[in-house]
Amino acid sequence: MPHVVTVFLRNGGRVLLARRSEAVGTYQGRWAGVSGYVEGDPDDAERDARRELDEELGVREADADLVRAGAPVSVADEGREWTVHPFLFDARSRDADPSEELAAVEWVHPTAIRDRETVPGLWTAYRRVAPAVETVADDETHGSAWISLRALEVLRDAAAEADSRDAVASVARRLRDARPSMAAVENRVNRVMADSETDPESVRRRAEGAIDTAAKADDSAAARAAELVRERGFDRIATLSRSGTVLAALEAAEASALVSESRPGGEGVGVAERLARRGVSVTLTTDAALPGLVAGGGADAVLLGADSVLASGDVVNKAGSLPVALAAARADVPVLAVCARDKVRGDDRFVGESAGALYDGKAAIGTENPLFEVVPADLVSGVVTESGVLDADGIGAVAAEHAALAAWDD
Repeated sequence: MPHVVTVFLRNGGRVLLARRSEAVGTYQGRWAGVSGYVEGDPDDAERDARRELDEELGVREADADLVRAGAPVSVADEGREWTVHPFLFDARSRDADPSEELAAVEWVHPTAIRDRETVPGLWTAYRRVAPAVETVADDETHGSAWISLRALEVLRDAAAEADSRDAVASVARRLRDARPSMAAVENRVNRVMADSETDPESVRRRAEGAIDTAAKADDSAAARAAELVRERGFDRIATLSRSGTVLAALEAAEASALVSESRPGGEGVGVAERLARRGVSVTLTTDAALPGLVAGGGADAVLLGADSVLASGDVVNKAGSLPVALAAARADVPVLAVCARDKVRGDDRFVGESAGALYDGKAAIGTENPLFEVVPADLVSGVVTESGVLDADGIGAVAAEHAALAAWDD
């Protein structure tokens, strides 16, 4: 039985679908992912997936990150049988150079697969790599902007398959409650449900629109922050953790970066590597050293992500943010939080998360290892969003809007 790869290339919540041309031997004119035969060991099919991305779209390894390899799908159609190995990659852009094997390509919501004439088993293959509630609940690597987009994708896909709004609402509640510290997850799920009618199709349409809007909001917040850095002439920016919005701002800001490793996950190392690959001058340091470096004049500004901005203006971010903000205040260095408006909570509730045990020995030792902490509003120079820098009144107005969204589940 032949083995093939099917690659779903994702950017901003949409995936690339390709219509097969007359140059291919099977399923001409049908829509598919990027596909091709496995030429080596099926257990190492990622090599074939990356080869097909390069050959059919000109997408090289540096242009796309592997998100997930799904369980193989057995397909039988018109006397033919084969095994599909599905893959999901995140593309850094929507640039593509289709080969002659592809008659057309489109960036669409994956739910479009259900309405098109596709190769057999395409929706099943997609669902093997699609995000799930567990993706949202268990992710310890990405920032809340990325995670909230995944939550909307889960809600969209669930609505496409659901036969009642109650079924969709059940998924929405699980998503809303999966990451209580991340306001964007709750606000974005609440908005879809609050704006939808009673049928799953309405939820699907609203979720698709919310995904597109959220992706643009995160990009716009990053662009605003980069513009502010350039306007104020900041030459060296300090940061910690892995905020995708801050990362995008640093890539565009034309400033050097001082990045802490961000224990326990070490996601700051990946941030430093990404910036270095983009030609940014970057220095990696330890979490413990970062406050001292900032206090000693090692940075012109501090950019923080925000897992939440409380209605009071306090910023919730990765543990380690508070000592950096205190050091910045001592050195008269501005601290800017960068995030989409959807990260503003409708209240002042702070729900912490633990990063795991610090000690597994036999002594009677208690541990505290919080993943997030609160940076008081008086230590934050501004909250940079897609609509500009929010002051206390602006944060309060957004908080009131978000508080009203939760009424869908009353």
